[in-house]
Amino acid sequence: MKKVLKLTLALAMMMSASSLFAQKFGRIDTSAILVAMPETKEMQSSMETFVAGLRETLETMQVEYNNKVQEFQKNLNTWSEAISQVKQKDLVDLQGRIEEYQRAAAQDIQNKEIELRNPIIEKAKAAIDKVAAANGYLAVFDTSMGSLAYFDEAALTDIAPLVRTELGIKEEAAN
Repeated sequence: MKKVLKLTLALAMMMSASSLFAQKFGRIDTSAILVAMPETKEMQSSMETFVAGLRETLETMQVEYNNKVQEFQKNLNTWSEAISQVKQKDLVDLQGRIEEYQRAAAQDIQNKEIELRNPIIEKAKAAIDKVAAANGYLAVFDTSMGSLAYFDEAALTDIAPLVRTELGIKEEAAN
């Protein structure tokens, strides 16, 4: 009985050791996948339109400010002290509104980019997860950030072609 138990234990250890070597590991450059996705191009177009609208408003505010500065400089000598102070305060207030608009616009741009990018990232991640699970990968390493200290590129399978297929990305669009 002890012999059978020892034999079973030895067999189990050999099987677990061989199954460790049979595990599949993959790699993917998620940045390249995201860039190749048509949704990314749509996002960039939406962002350009969004930024153009903000820029147009800012330019209108700056034109108004410049016109008021010119008016102030032109009429400074003809205005009374009280009117000059009111006009100067108006310029300072307008400059403050322009600076506040620039800060708010920068935050709006950042928020809009996050809002548009997150669904794209989630879609790519879902495709990577699906491909990895369907093909039996134990782990898939993202090589886009270069955060792996070392990896043998030949030992890791590049799953990008499978993910591109899953996402419906044509090869010529990926290059």
